[in-house]
Amino acid sequence: MSLGSGKGGSDFNPKGKSEAEIMRFCQSFMTALAPHIGPNRDVPAGDIGVGAKEIGYMYGQYKRLKQGEFEGVLTGKDPAWGGSLIRPEATGYGCVYFARAALEAHGQHIAGKRALVSGSGNVAQFTAKKLLALGAKVLTFSDSEGTVHEPDGFTEEQLAQLVAVKQKRGGRVSEYARLSPTAVFLDGERPWSIAADIAFPSATQNEIDDADGAALVANGVVGVFEGANMPSTPEAIARFEERGVIFGPAKASNAGGVAVSGMEMAQNAQRVSWDAETVDRELQAVMTRIHGECHAAAVEYGFGGNLKAGANIAGFKRVADALRDQGAV
Repeated sequence: MSLGSGKGGSDFNPKGKSEAEIMRFCQSFMTALAPHIGPNRDVPAGDIGVGAKEIGYMYGQYKRLKQGEFEGVLTGKDPAWGGSLIRPEATGYGCVYFARAALEAHGQHIAGKRALVSGSGNVAQFTAKKLLALGAKVLTFSDSEGTVHEPDGFTEEQLAQLVAVKQKRGGRVSEYARLSPTAVFLDGERPWSIAADIAFPSATQNEIDDADGAALVANGVVGVFEGANMPSTPEAIARFEERGVIFGPAKASNAGGVAVSGMEMAQNAQRVSWDAETVDRELQAVMTRIHGECHAAAVEYGFGGNLKAGANIAGFKRVADALRDQGAV
């Protein structure tokens, strides 16, 4: 997939702001950004605090500035006006597909595994949904107030109930805990002290520190797969590597969102819309290939099954080879 990458954003805090204020900020932000983006130049997507609503406000402003031209210049759009199916699910689904490939490479299967999921937003919800579909048992969700633990695992009905709670403005996982007679709420705690087989940090940066990493290792976790951006500290990663825990780094394991953004761009360019099955099938293929490339690079350069090293090497080689081929070095 011929995509580069970059990061940017703003220091605007939407908390406590009205919808009109949020919309006006998005429009002003796009007015400043528009000269620097385009379907063949740079294509932004959502991230923390930027969902379909904010994408809509920005895309509408971009079209006004372009006198109504349709260009696939933002991804994460609503499917009704140029978005792709499976885009909201993509990061969570993709992380699970990566985990499945990594576990199978070690002769293990995701079905039957007890999974810790942190966070309770988009990535966490769809990670859990796909884990349940593949036969795993999801034990936890969390937010800044604490962790909700279902000792026997969330059912599909309980997951739907938690999602309904979170879709309310300001909904907290503690509210779900009050609704479920089997749930335990761990006030102020992260999920990582609970015994499980696999972990999916899907909340925020540095949410697994050295002590959390030690707890995960002590509880017998065999794999940690990052759905958030850089959720594990270097000290925690070192613990995983020392104990042979399969570690899927964010730059590889949470690439599903970017992958489906690329598919959205392809659909926009062709003026077509793929069905959900097609997008999901392509996403599975992309995530399986990413794992394969990481594993192959790690083995080729003497790092065994270290997927973090493999992801770094594979990514570096792709950029370095392109620079060399195009005369930049």
